[in-house]
Amino acid sequence: MAIIEILLPKMGESVAEATITKLMVDAGSSVESDEAIVEIATDKVDSEVPAPEDGTLVEWLVSEGDVVPVGAPIARKEISGEDAGAPASTPPPMESAPKAVAPASTPPPMESAPKAVAQSETSTAVDSASAPERNGPSGRFYSPLVRSIATEEGVSMEQLESIVGTGAEGRVTKKDILSFIDSSVQGSSIKSNIKTASASATTPKPSQIKASIHNVSKSSHEPHPAFKSVSGGYDLVEMDRMRKLIANHMVDSVKTSPHVTSFVEADVTALVQWRNKNKNAFQEKFGEKLTFTPLIAEAIIKAIGDFPGVNASIDGDTIVYHKAIHLGMAAALPTGNLIVPVIKYADQYNLQGLARQINDLATRAREGRLGPDDVSGGTYTMSNVGTFGNVMGTPIINQPQVGIIALGAIRKKPAVLETPEGDVIAVRQMMFLSHSYDHRVVDGMLGGSFVKRVADYLEGFSIDRPIEG
Repeated sequence: MAIIEILLPKMGESVAEATITKLMVDAGSSVESDEAIVEIATDKVDSEVPAPEDGTLVEWLVSEGDVVPVGAPIARKEISGEDAGAPASTPPPMESAPKAVAPASTPPPMESAPKAVAQSETSTAVDSASAPERNGPSGRFYSPLVRSIATEEGVSMEQLESIVGTGAEGRVTKKDILSFIDSSVQGSSIKSNIKTASASATTPKPSQIKASIHNVSKSSHEPHPAFKSVSGGYDLVEMDRMRKLIANHMVDSVKTSPHVTSFVEADVTALVQWRNKNKNAFQEKFGEKLTFTPLIAEAIIKAIGDFPGVNASIDGDTIVYHKAIHLGMAAALPTGNLIVPVIKYADQYNLQGLARQINDLATRAREGRLGPDDVSGGTYTMSNVGTFGNVMGTPIINQPQVGIIALGAIRKKPAVLETPEGDVIAVRQMMFLSHSYDHRVVDGMLGGSFVKRVADYLEGFSIDRPIEG
């Protein structure tokens, strides 16, 4: 029998580490090849790691809550074989669920994610590039996330070494260092209040010190006083992990990019009539529900082809213009959170291919079955706010991209039509398109012209178009 190590597999171009959320198999259990053994969470999506071969899981090298770098060993497993000294086995890279349809032609290998993405998630997480320097003087390993938190919060290596770790082999987890920081902040505040009390009297009374400490404890647990000024009733709910990530991502985007939004109203009457006329035949022929999303996505993709300057990202002072179009589609989850799965090589799909991709990604998003690759590598994003009955919105850019378009609700409205006999007022199907763009690299002419071109393609939709087109 041979003993191998199971390593945390690569989970997308920009994913450097993952949090162990659940150990699904007990040590000593028999495990079959491809059986899920551990649940992990990254800053993009939750997923499972499968066993690389049949065998017995000897021991876990990690604990729930640990943050583990990609490529690090997470477990040891006994498999059949004669060489007990066999080198560690690495499971194949995690793959997303099979796509519902392949592109009309095989796309070239996907281009690497922009450097800015990888750097923001890896290089900022450590203050040194080499792995050995992630160890402290005692030799204890500190994950990139722990070292990043320590750097941001001013925790010295001496203090880091003093923290009692609850992770595997005494490693310091994210929870450990945050608890240390919280206790340090509270302790400093107590000392400050005690010092103030001492300064106000030569001999401070015990009741003064006690009250000072009580006030610190009270302020750290009670809500902001403004909450009490409305009705006196409220619920305190801590953000879940995904909501915290979304919050940070949104704040970082607004801080990073000067947002400008251009609006265009489009007459989509012909598109609505064509979809209503052909949706049943489309589903019977291709087995896919035909919504408005792939029809609008098709127009967006065409417009990106006309204005490739919006299909870009920023890496420091360098603009990265992407040749492939990887279209992100913001999707609301049943939990109320937001996720953005990506249609890779969207420009290589026809209408039925786009419909399959969109339906597949939307379904797997709702069911929590997206893989890390499904939500990485986007070059431009669309957000359908019309799903919630909104007529328009001002979307926030999905960094490091430079543009995002919001699709408003389609509504019947009176509109002026030009005819050979003169202008007339008629009831038309109208919708607003909102294009937010990064004014560092996308000026009004480009940003405004792009969204107007999307509207032109939608208004020019042919009512006589065959469903195969």
